Amino acid sequence: MKHNHKAFTMLELVFVIVVIGILSAIAIPKFAANRDDATIAKAKTTINAVRSALATERQKRIMSGQFSSITKLSSDIGYNKPMFDQFVYSNATTGESVLEYPETSCADATAQGCWVMLDVNTYTYKMPVSGTVDFNITNNRFNCKLPNDPNCILLTR
Repeated sequence: MKHNHKAFTMLELVFVIVVIGILSAIAIPKFAANRDDATIAKAKTTINAVRSALATERQKRIMSGQFSSITKLSSDIGYNKPMFDQFVYSNATTGESVLEYPETSCADATAQGCWVMLDVNTYTYKMPVSGTVDFNITNNRFNCKLPNDPNCILLTR
C-alpha cells in the first residue's frame, strides 16, 4: 500500500516551533544590546562633531580678529527642540551652523538616547539604559561636567 504524505507530522511542527523559540530567545536580547551600542556610538559621534565644530569656529574667529569665547551652542532650551543647530554668541542672536544634520532633543522627560538642553550652558545626554551625562562649554571646549562619571567615561573615551 502506497502512502502519500502531503502534510507535516505533528513531531516535525513541534520541532520547528522549538527551534524558532530557541533562536528568538537568543536573538532578541542580542538585537536590543546592539541597539543600545549603536545609540551610544551615535552620541560619541555627535560629541566629537560638536568638539570639532567648536575648534573650527574658534579658529575662524581668531583669524577674523574676534577673541571672545563661545559660550553656548543653541538658544532652544527644553524638550522637543532642535539642538546644536547654531552658535549663539554673547554679542549676537544668531550664528553659523554647528552640525550639518542637527540633533533633535528629547521629546519628553522619559525619552532615552537623546539630548536635552535644560539651561543656557548645560547639554544633557540621556543614556539609553539609565543615567544621564551633563556637558557644558568651558574655555571653548565641550566637556563633561563630571569627568570621572562612568557614563562620561563611556561617551568620551
